[in-house]
Amino acid sequence: MLLVVDQAGWHQSQELVIPEGIDLFELPSHSPELQPAEPLWPLTNEVVANCSPQNLDELEELLVYRGQQLLGQQDLIRGLTCFHWWPLTRRPLTIN
Repeated sequence: MLLVVDQAGWHQSQELVIPEGIDLFELPSHSPELQPAEPLWPLTNEVVANCSPQNLDELEELLVYRGQQLLGQQDLIRGLTCFHWWPLTRRPLTIN
């Protein structure tokens, strides 16, 4: 199994024990086009930035709420994730 990781300092540890059968593949630094969701993290993080969810259920509720808000902001999402090489579609964003 291949696990793709970026090179963010907080994602690295000399003490990490990688289980047998898992190989790490490090993305090049400063390559957001290889991880297109990266620019979206600030949009999802802002809902919990000033909150202190007491448990995972509360955290999930906040994130689902923010996700529902972002569904109505497709131009914002498109502006953050559409790279020049990204294939354009005419289908609206939907969640199944």
